[in-house]
Amino acid sequence: MVMEIRRTDGGLALDLTGEWRAVAYRQIDTALAAVDLAGAHRVEIATDRLAALDLTGAWRLGEFVRRARSAGVEVAFAGAPPDQLRLVEETLRPVAADRAASLPDSRREPVSRAVEDEVEEAEAATLAFIGRRAVTLWRDMTGALAFLGRLSVTGLRTLGRPRGLRPISIARHVYDTGITAVPIVALIAFLISVIIAYMSAQQLRSFGAEIFVADLVTIGVLRELGVLLTAIIVAGRSGSAFAAEIGSMKLNEEVDALRATGVDPFEALVLPRVIGLVIALPLLTVVADLVGLVGGAVLCASLLHMPLDQYAHQVSQSISGTTFWVGIVKAPVFAVLIALAGTHRGMQVRGSSRELGRLTTVAVVQAIFLVILADALFAVLFMEMGI
Repeated sequence: MVMEIRRTDGGLALDLTGEWRAVAYRQIDTALAAVDLAGAHRVEIATDRLAALDLTGAWRLGEFVRRARSAGVEVAFAGAPPDQLRLVEETLRPVAADRAASLPDSRREPVSRAVEDEVEEAEAATLAFIGRRAVTLWRDMTGALAFLGRLSVTGLRTLGRPRGLRPISIARHVYDTGITAVPIVALIAFLISVIIAYMSAQQLRSFGAEIFVADLVTIGVLRELGVLLTAIIVAGRSGSAFAAEIGSMKLNEEVDALRATGVDPFEALVLPRVIGLVIALPLLTVVADLVGLVGGAVLCASLLHMPLDQYAHQVSQSISGTTFWVGIVKAPVFAVLIALAGTHRGMQVRGSSRELGRLTTVAVVQAIFLVILADALFAVLFMEMGI
């Protein structure tokens, strides 16, 4: 016996029992065919007594549900519908939609209640996703503000204690983030300046204005590209290192050990990295500016046959009183943003190495995003100031 049928005030109650599998499909078809829907307005199906249900049984049950609904009978399940039935309906839905679209309007069947329920579930899932993302974003913002506030308090507290600044640790981070990054920063700055000079020469040659290639290289490198590219390189290089180093210490419980010995982790781990990067990034920006100007000189001499003294004279003419300082002013701000993103995400690591890799990636992406956003805000600010 695979089903028990009971008459109720509203219609029929079907209790599915036993095993609804392919080996019993004849018995299942016989039981479903014996259900008399005449005079019934509602059919309630209970599946809690099912011992087994495979796709064949779900297929037969789905056909019965569709037949009952097409006859105007309301079909409901006592509890959630079986997962196998949902799988069958989701698989057949595209086929049914294509078949309905090919029929004339008079022969199309109305949308079933199951499809409407699926749509409502999808809408609820979308709203739940938006809600979770909003809550996560709010927690990230409040956590970042709390992190910045604690770092600020730690920095102010250490101003009265010079030893609390840990000069040896700061010097090490200046070396790691600054001196060791000089080769890659210089190479990128040289290549970018060569590319700018080459593209500018191609466009200005048709106007006979090749002399202004030096102006474009100078202004572009000193105001924008020198500091921006340097910051992006440092974000990918040092921002990820900060997150990985502090995150590994969190996983190894070294941060907890510092707290147990009375050492403030922000004073020992976060503040020296921030100060070190604030010192290193402006120096790297100066290196990138110098190498960028040299790269422009090399291309102008080789492609445009411009003498070096003429290039130097044109560079000096194109530099105003603020051209160099506009780029340098951005460097400490970019450094603070990169260091905060890396150290903040590193302090959030807990649980597993997978979380370490995820937060390291998040730190790099957020650092680059914040750098570009800050550069855009600087551009608007300098434009309003007329600089």
